[in-house]
Amino acid sequence: MDYLKWLWDVALHLDKHLSFIIDLYGNWAYVIFFMIIFMETGLVVAPFLPGDSLLFTIGAFSALGHFNIYLMAALLIIAAVVGDFVNYWIGYYVGPKVFYKENSWFIDKKNLAKTHDFYERHGGKTVIIARFMPIIRTFAPFVAGVGKMSYPRFFMFNVTGAVAWVALFLFGGYFFGNIPMVKRNFTLVIIGIIVVSITPGIYHFIKSKMDARAAGQAKSAE
Repeated sequence: MDYLKWLWDVALHLDKHLSFIIDLYGNWAYVIFFMIIFMETGLVVAPFLPGDSLLFTIGAFSALGHFNIYLMAALLIIAAVVGDFVNYWIGYYVGPKVFYKENSWFIDKKNLAKTHDFYERHGGKTVIIARFMPIIRTFAPFVAGVGKMSYPRFFMFNVTGAVAWVALFLFGGYFFGNIPMVKRNFTLVIIGIIVVSITPGIYHFIKSKMDARAAGQAKSAE
């Protein structure tokens, strides 16, 4: 419970935690943020790490002169691309054993199944769409590997999605994160980013439930 409270505090007060990291580690913060984005996209056991909100906050700090925005953008795009690359090949070689196993100690089977269903509906573009959806972002490349998606095709979507995702949130924070109204309400802005990020996932979850219920009622009526 204390661990969850800590994660929630980090999510809501990213500006304070980033300030602490910058003061403590200096330029090593580039490496730390690279690793966070890499793990959030590359390891199916780390969907809880911040993504969208972290990029926005880093952008805001870059505008204050703490980071070179272009160097940071390049590093985080590489981190996102490499993360999906690693996740894809883990899914390719290890995924089938995990995906078709009833119980797995290190993967939430429900999240994996939801991502698989989402992938089935939207195909290759899921790799791009998923960049903007927490949790699904972490599982999508893994499922692409499980499904043996053509790697050149996956790589194209991977790079496109990484550039769009990092650029949108990082430069969004850079240009808008230090507007006085945004600065005064930074926690609310972060909450808003989180809510907007998870809304598509909630929508598709509710829709899938409604479609399943409608299908069940139609079958019962036959």
